[in-house]
Amino acid sequence: MGLCAFYAAGDLALASGKTLLNTQIGYQTFGQLNDARDNAVVIFSYYSGTHASYVSLIGEGKTLDPSRWFIVLINKLGNGVSSSPSTSSVQAGPAFPTVTLVDNLQAQEKLLFGYLGIRRIALVYGWSMGAMQAWHLAVARPEQVKTLLAVCGSARCWPNNQVFLEGVRAALRCDAQFADGYYQQPPLRGLAAFGRVYAGWAYSAAFFREARWQDLGFESLEDLLVDWEQDHQALDANDLLCALDCWYHADVGQLAQGDWRAALNRIHARCIVMPCASDRYFTLEEARLEVAMLKKGELRVIDSPYGHCAGAPARFVSESAQIDSALKALLND
Repeated sequence: MGLCAFYAAGDLALASGKTLLNTQIGYQTFGQLNDARDNAVVIFSYYSGTHASYVSLIGEGKTLDPSRWFIVLINKLGNGVSSSPSTSSVQAGPAFPTVTLVDNLQAQEKLLFGYLGIRRIALVYGWSMGAMQAWHLAVARPEQVKTLLAVCGSARCWPNNQVFLEGVRAALRCDAQFADGYYQQPPLRGLAAFGRVYAGWAYSAAFFREARWQDLGFESLEDLLVDWEQDHQALDANDLLCALDCWYHADVGQLAQGDWRAALNRIHARCIVMPCASDRYFTLEEARLEVAMLKKGELRVIDSPYGHCAGAPARFVSESAQIDSALKALLND
């Protein structure tokens, strides 16, 4: 998974009115913070990913070169590394409180600007739910975030996206062994159903029509679906639902009295927003609506048959090259 440190954020007062006890934020850093404390690049974990998902992007001679940048990879709450239903010793399983991206933001700000001592962030970046966190930080700290790269990830969870999430949530909860989160053994049937349903949304119609699963090394569509089943069976069900609930309720408008348009208009950063044209739940249409609210926003569309997965870090050559080009543009700004 990669070397991970933990920041103790203490007892975190949540938007729900409850408290997350002994909050721990897992993170990994590369490089050194410069004297001006303004060379930080902050990257946020996506839904079922961890800090380790981005490590391959970092290295000498790469765009994310630690000899130039102080790179911070942050694990969101509920992902099985930071405080989560599966890791908490005092609020385990279904006792773990509901957390939002605003709650995550509160802990992340303590880590970045308090503990690590960053004054200004050169770039915030993330894919999918990682992008949603980057949006929140850019809204909350308009004077301290210089640039933003949002890849296949919106500033709020739009209704179509919520319907998708309701479907995978229901598939998992239908397993009797889930027992409303009080399971003694992993609810493997529910986790498999979660993964199988998710696969249908993750890629595009063209991906399935053109048998693009062969590009990924699968001999049949069924092989792909089984892989998605097994991948999710390796995850904790309560963790998945905790992070899913956080995604479902995501909205930068919570930082601006419920007005997402006003929230986006607060951002001073130069922003490059990269939806995939065939993404089924972080859609191009909704990316356009959000970019229109930005002072310095640029829309760069990824034209790919891989749907939402087109934005995954270092997964597809052409798509990754487009993302890297955007990273270069922002870091050279």
